Amino acid sequence: MRITQLRNATLILHLGDRHVLIDPMLAPRGALPPLRLLDGVRERNPTVALPAGADGLLDQVTHCLITHCQKGHFDHLDTAGKRWLRERRIPVICTPHDAPYLRQRGLRVEALPEGHAEGVPFLKGGIRTVRCTHGHGLVGRFMEHGVGYHITLPGEPSLYLAGDTVLTPEIEAFVQQRQPQICVVPGGGARFDVGGDIIMGLEQVVAFTRLARGTVVVNHLEAISHCPVTRLQLRAAANDAGLGARLRVPADGETLDFDAA
Repeated sequence: MRITQLRNATLILHLGDRHVLIDPMLAPRGALPPLRLLDGVRERNPTVALPAGADGLLDQVTHCLITHCQKGHFDHLDTAGKRWLRERRIPVICTPHDAPYLRQRGLRVEALPEGHAEGVPFLKGGIRTVRCTHGHGLVGRFMEHGVGYHITLPGEPSLYLAGDTVLTPEIEAFVQQRQPQICVVPGGGARFDVGGDIIMGLEQVVAFTRLARGTVVVNHLEAISHCPVTRLQLRAAANDAGLGARLRVPADGETLDFDAA
C-alpha cells in the first residue's frame, strides 16, 4: 500500500493496479470562499495550490471514495472534483445517505449496502463504516457528520480512514478493538468564528496516537483557512509525547509506503 497526500483531506490510496481517490477538492488556489469571516482576513480557499505532479497522479485513479459531501463541504468534494469525476466516469463509492445527492450531480455512484456492522465487499476485500462526529454543541447540530472507513484487503495493511471528526468514545473503542495497522486522521483543529473544534487538533491527535499501536498519518493541514494547526506543531507535539516514530505528517505531494505485517 502507498498513500499519496494531495492536499487537505484529498489523497490517493495506491493498491496495486487500483488507485482510490479520497474526497477530491481539486479547485485552484483561492477559488473557493473563506470559512472564517470575523478574523479580519477572510482568506479564500484552498490556501495552497495542488502539488506539482497532481495531474499525473490523478490520471492513475480508478475509483473514488467519499466520506461526506453535503451541507457545503467543498473541502471534501468541490465543483471541480465533481466535474473531474463526471467527465472520467470514475466509480464513486459512498454511503447510502450520500448516494442520491451524488447521482443528482451526474456521478457514477456505487453506494455501499446499509447495515452490516462487520463490513461489506470492497474491491477484493472488505469495508465498514465508522461514524464521525464533526463537532459538538450548536455548531455540531448544523454539520454533516459523515463516516470514516475501515478497509481490509488481502496482502495489504488494514487501514482506518477517518472522515472529519473529533475524537469520540466510539472512535476510541473502535481503534482499541480493531487496531488498524494504518490510521489516517484529520489534525488541523478546524473551527469557525464561533464554537469549538470540529476536527481533531494537537491534543486529540496525540491522544489518538497513544491508543493506536500502528502508524498514524495526519492530514487536513495547511490548506483550508479555518485549520490553524501546522505540520511543524504536530511533529513537535508528537516528539514531545514520544510518538514521533509512529506519527507521520506528509507534505502535499508526498507518497508514503507501507508493508502488510
